[in-house]
Amino acid sequence: MSSQSSLSDQAKAAGEAFAELTATVELLRNPGGCPWDAEQTHVSLRPNLLEETYETLEAIDSGDPKSLEEELGDIITQIVFHADMARREDNFDAASICNAVRQKLISRHPHVFGDEESTTDTEKVVDNWEALKRAE
Repeated sequence: MSSQSSLSDQAKAAGEAFAELTATVELLRNPGGCPWDAEQTHVSLRPNLLEETYETLEAIDSGDPKSLEEELGDIITQIVFHADMARREDNFDAASICNAVRQKLISRHPHVFGDEESTTDTEKVVDNWEALKRAE
């Protein structure tokens, strides 16, 4: 599924939006951007990530989809900020994060992407996921 043409319209739109968000954060952190954003570190943003996670949980509990959308956006922003900092340190970047988690999802779903027989038994899926996770 690495070919751009095999992606759904929804996946293409999400990719474009994610690229725009990544570019926006990069501009904010570049010279001439926002001085506060530029001086942040993984450690200084730790409280923000935790706060946004709690706010996302509250939005889930509230059942308000608009609130959940906003809070998930705040978490994505935190992730993109951390990715931009790491990219500038030559450690990793947003693309490598996406590629790594995509590979993890594929490897942990052999009933979808591999040789294992397809199943509708969620308990079997969870057991298999845990076994694959332990093996890693």
